[in-house]
Amino acid sequence: MFSDVYYKSDSIKSFCYRSALAVYEEVFDKGALLAAGYNTAGYPLDVLSGYPTRLDKRDYVEPTAFNIEIDGQAVHFDLEFVDFKTEKSGDTTIAVLTLESKVKPVRIRVNTVLDGTHMFTRFIEIENLSAQPLCLNRLAVLSGGIEKMYRDRLTTEKDVNKFYSVGYFDSDQWGREGGFNWHTLAPDKLCVEMRYGRDRFRQPMIFIRNNVTGVMYFSQIGWTGGCRYTVDYNAMPERNESTLALSAEITSHSPITVIGAHETFVSPEVHMGAINGGFDDAVNQMHAHIRKSVLNRPEADGTACLVGAGMGAEHDMTVETTKNFIRQFKEMGAEVFIIDAGWVCPLGMPIDWGNYNGLNTPHPDRYPNGIKEISDYCHEQGLKFALWMDIETMGKYCPFSEAHPEWRSINAYGERSGNFLDFTVPEVAQWAENELARVIEEYKLDLLRVDNNISFRDYFGMRDTGSGIKECVSLKHFKAIYKMYGKLKKRFPNVIFENCAGGGGRTDLGLMKCFNHSWVSDCQRAPQSVLITNSMTMALPPERVDRLFAGMGCHETGTLDLHMRNTMLTHMSLNVISPTGAVINTDQMDFVRHSVALYKSFIRPIIPTANIYHHTPETNEILKSGHCVLEIASPDGSKGAIGVFNLALADCKPYTVVPKGIKADKKYKLTLDNSRVSFAVSGYELMTNGVKINIPSSLNSELVLYEEI
Repeated sequence: MFSDVYYKSDSIKSFCYRSALAVYEEVFDKGALLAAGYNTAGYPLDVLSGYPTRLDKRDYVEPTAFNIEIDGQAVHFDLEFVDFKTEKSGDTTIAVLTLESKVKPVRIRVNTVLDGTHMFTRFIEIENLSAQPLCLNRLAVLSGGIEKMYRDRLTTEKDVNKFYSVGYFDSDQWGREGGFNWHTLAPDKLCVEMRYGRDRFRQPMIFIRNNVTGVMYFSQIGWTGGCRYTVDYNAMPERNESTLALSAEITSHSPITVIGAHETFVSPEVHMGAINGGFDDAVNQMHAHIRKSVLNRPEADGTACLVGAGMGAEHDMTVETTKNFIRQFKEMGAEVFIIDAGWVCPLGMPIDWGNYNGLNTPHPDRYPNGIKEISDYCHEQGLKFALWMDIETMGKYCPFSEAHPEWRSINAYGERSGNFLDFTVPEVAQWAENELARVIEEYKLDLLRVDNNISFRDYFGMRDTGSGIKECVSLKHFKAIYKMYGKLKKRFPNVIFENCAGGGGRTDLGLMKCFNHSWVSDCQRAPQSVLITNSMTMALPPERVDRLFAGMGCHETGTLDLHMRNTMLTHMSLNVISPTGAVINTDQMDFVRHSVALYKSFIRPIIPTANIYHHTPETNEILKSGHCVLEIASPDGSKGAIGVFNLALADCKPYTVVPKGIKADKKYKLTLDNSRVSFAVSGYELMTNGVKINIPSSLNSELVLYEEI
């Protein structure tokens, strides 16, 4: 894996960041750091030194590589060059460019991390050199021009609406996480908002495809609060040339934070990549980058993929029912048992768990012998034990709620939140950390499930945190959250941390650094459940994506096998198939045991390093065709699995699936799990003719397994 920085210290300084075959350049000229463009074939932009292909700042409204405003003044101009240093660690290169403002007393350090994938990491440090607090009013961590295209050199096409497509998750609503679609990029500015201008159930991720040249740009913002992508496509039919620019910006009320005297602010990370290739090429490069350089904390390793199983407020949660479900989960093949929301509520009121948040102790009426009775029973049955908590909210029945109203966030109108805690209050952050540690230790947890159930509007509280200036506390709040979970994960490295936020309310790379894996949606109803899995495995590697079999509406529509296979290419979670008192259906149980065993023996070993292929990436096209196909494969092509799904109104005619993870020179044993039939076939034949799949009805499925022989 190749990474390097080619630095030229001329009158116009240039910084050529190279990682694999992706190249990104910037120049420092006339007091500004300017985005200079990309190349996806490994060439520096001045490979012909007399004819450099760098972008011209005059072609862009905002050509600078970042945008920062301090006290209402732009400080991305009038900068002085101070220093540029690089450091090598294996195949990773870390570069730090230091600049100093002539406008405001700040030193800016631009950090770039190259790891040998087609994606790099960018974050910015802003050091306040003065004895006075400074207001940060605007922050675009990465911005500026991406490319300039001369139409007549490439195509005779005149319609400028056909040149680019932009892909992102359409929905920002609960239960509709994912929903990836390509959109025509029209000549104008396009803004994709997350968590400030829109709700929180949209991953901060974007893809831009040049339909003329085949170049794909892709990015994620590693931030849990408000953020925005702005794509600026400037083209006119009567002009030969067009320009494309991108900005990745942190958003909130202004000031978005106050930087104290002599303090250094560190921005959220932006991850940016470029490749000449297909959509799955970009996704797999993104996953390679995420695995290597983002979700890489040893104590938050996500490769175990233990099969979880849980119960919560949708059940009666009595001791008898809990033990019954533990036995049922053991028979199904589960490895971790999770008690979800409701364990702190009195009998008869588990659904009211939100008002009991903050108590964090098992209710004695529900568990007369304490939660230890359940934990011990769970361990006796050979399962790990887990509890759910929502530590960032506090319900009205918690005595701290009334005793400490100042702990709750204040919005821009001066109104206190009903339940959302402000972690910029030191006492709140310390209480929460102590409570989580106490629960882990006192109840001997093997896994901690962390939830977060609030409106995204509560993120943007406004108050004076000690500087004398009223500021938006979102940035400081989430940095405190990151710090808390980071400390706890190091303190409890063997405890699995599972992320959840009303489903998939915050699955961003910033928060995920401290978690082993993440619940990506509470919606398990077919066909939406399949669409969510299909899309969310674009944003996160499959071993980090929790999907559920049974429970949460699975029983309402769809076959047993469809719901099972919807979780088999990810991190598997189970719910019950039979209520207490009912005889377990042996046909159901036999299928579940078979599938879980297959997951453990065949699929799970390849998930942590698997490439993933979205045969049907677009949600709208899936809904039109009625078919969804998702595949994982070992990078060497030795084995793989394909989930094939008929969704609503499928025509149910046989159709052909061509595996993407195979090698032409190998021979494979191919198994169709519905019939349990296996046969031998060459990789070349599979690549040429594929395999014909016959699924007899809507909301039904097939699982195809292939293995080198």
